[in-house]
Amino acid sequence: MTAVVLALLTAGAYVGATWRCRSPWPLARTASWLAGVAAAAVAVAGPMGAHGDLRAHMAGHLLLGMAAPLLLVLAAPVTLALRALPPAGARRLARLLRAAPLRWLADPLVAVPLNAAGLWLLYGTGLHGALAHSPALSAGVSAHVLVAGYLATASVLAVDPAPHRRGVGVRALALAGGAAAHDVLAKVLYAHPPAGTVGAEEGARLMYDGGTVLTLVTAAVLWRRWYTSREAVRAAVQPA
Repeated sequence: MTAVVLALLTAGAYVGATWRCRSPWPLARTASWLAGVAAAAVAVAGPMGAHGDLRAHMAGHLLLGMAAPLLLVLAAPVTLALRALPPAGARRLARLLRAAPLRWLADPLVAVPLNAAGLWLLYGTGLHGALAHSPALSAGVSAHVLVAGYLATASVLAVDPAPHRRGVGVRALALAGGAAAHDVLAKVLYAHPPAGTVGAEEGARLMYDGGTVLTLVTAAVLWRRWYTSREAVRAAVQPA
């Protein structure tokens, strides 16, 4: 129930911001946000809680840690906030984005390794087994998976404005490194599944295959954004 309430509040806040936006806001971005919120809510309310069934749990992980963050990032929430806030509020948000901690978390060389390290900590230690006995810990881990996945995806795709943005080559390498860490973890779980779980082999294969598909989708978005930006630059420098 809590996940549903938070999803409704988050969706409502975004839609309300589109109404206050000083310029027309693309419907595709709104749809992306609503889909991302729905994916996160479904994951938290359903398969993420199936700690004893690794196959169901991994379906939730893919929804919460990869699919939902990708959809939320494509909705460009920071850009929307900058356009919807009053000028004073937009300036305060811009200053906050330039603060050292947020610049650090927005760096793909930091955000992507932190996301991968969190997954290794969750599945490579006894933490996963403890989730079934502590609803508070389970909720905290779910929140971390979503936030860490969002920061990693946002740092790679750079949809929203960010100071000191890394070049596309660095962001692509960070994405590849994160994908490699994800794949290796899936293979480790296949060979050495967490104790007390069922469907371990299927869950590990789902983690590997599903993670590969979502990484390729993210890479395709990154390539398309890079190609579009190059075309825009070429069009701008061509003589009339």
